[in-house]
Amino acid sequence: MSPMLDRRAMLTGVAAGSAALSALPALAQTQAPATSADSADDRAYMLGLLERMATPILSRMAKGRLQQQWTPELSPTWDGRNPKVAYLEAFGRLIDGIAPWLALTDDSGAEGRLRAQMRSQALESYVHSVDPRSPDYLLWSSEGQALVDSAYFTSALLRAPQALWEPLDRKTKDRIIAEIQGLRRVSPPYTNWLLFAAMNEAFLLSVGAQWDPVRVDMAVRKFGEWYVGDGWYADGVHFHFDMYNSYVIHPMLTQILEVLVRTDARFNSLGAKEKLPVQIKRMQRFGEALERMIGPDGAFPPVGRSLTYRTAVHQPLAYLAWRKLLHEKLPEGQVRAATLATQRRIFADPSNFNADGFLTIGFAQHQPSLGDVYSNAGSMYITAESLLALGLPADDSYWTAPAQPWTMRKAYGGENFPKDYYVDF
Repeated sequence: MSPMLDRRAMLTGVAAGSAALSALPALAQTQAPATSADSADDRAYMLGLLERMATPILSRMAKGRLQQQWTPELSPTWDGRNPKVAYLEAFGRLIDGIAPWLALTDDSGAEGRLRAQMRSQALESYVHSVDPRSPDYLLWSSEGQALVDSAYFTSALLRAPQALWEPLDRKTKDRIIAEIQGLRRVSPPYTNWLLFAAMNEAFLLSVGAQWDPVRVDMAVRKFGEWYVGDGWYADGVHFHFDMYNSYVIHPMLTQILEVLVRTDARFNSLGAKEKLPVQIKRMQRFGEALERMIGPDGAFPPVGRSLTYRTAVHQPLAYLAWRKLLHEKLPEGQVRAATLATQRRIFADPSNFNADGFLTIGFAQHQPSLGDVYSNAGSMYITAESLLALGLPADDSYWTAPAQPWTMRKAYGGENFPKDYYVDF
């Protein structure tokens, strides 16, 4: 880590403790700047956001105290399911977003020390999550919701196997495998839920456990049928104008296909090696649409259900950046500037976090009326998916490239900007 990043990280709370963390929203401006002061400032801001999200969850769960010390907020229209689903939601969604960062090599700087601490807490949390004797044993049975969030739980293990899977003891690994296999009791509806089931099976395949190829086959085939063009998938038979292409469809479909290719699974005629490049092109195209929706001030349109997932809407851009797959039309400095502007805009209001540091239900502030019937404070941790680019080290070109104005800033600033045309793949 450079001296500049180390210093700024200290200022944003990476090593300065809770007092600096509580001041994080003051760093964000309601009107986002065209470019950041420097790239180190961008990374330090995002690191501060990661620490603020992760600390209340991991510091407690690592000691088996999360469920004792946190009662998650529920939507005013809560549908009556067991509220303990919130803990699997919070841990699974959080860990999936920060897994690439946890997989980086540590150093002696503030960021490296923080990462080593949080990786240790994450591993301890995984142990508690599947230990029936632990107060933080998660709700794997009785509610179908467990299938949803188990997919984020296993996705993190796919994203950072050497950091999060390999160090686990054999008993914990066996327990995780058993819990994931046990979720076959849930019959997923013909929606994005098919991908949750397939993600779990892809994980089982990746670790050499018994897996169900039919669940993978079903998801890949149905989403092949549900592609509606120009980078968008329908979420079932009918197209929904919401952001589940960001929250679930593109990232999970890509990861599932990657596992099939990497393991050379040959259970049918899916043709994963041919499908994966096409899927990446579709996600790149969808990423172009996401970037064009970011306003000059960092705002983006609040459309569709699950608005309270906040910056998770930009998971595809973060995923493409992390994997070095951004389309050539989207330079790294441009994507970084645009997505950081959105993070600063959304998290400018202190009420995004409660007094104990947990995320609240809302969009750009605490707005519980926006909660859906399934929304709880644990659900909100999917916003950590916008942090995936932290899986690139500080000296990577994504962080060192000069910030560039994004499409909306160019368009409304009188600059030339590229035209936009549909694609056929």
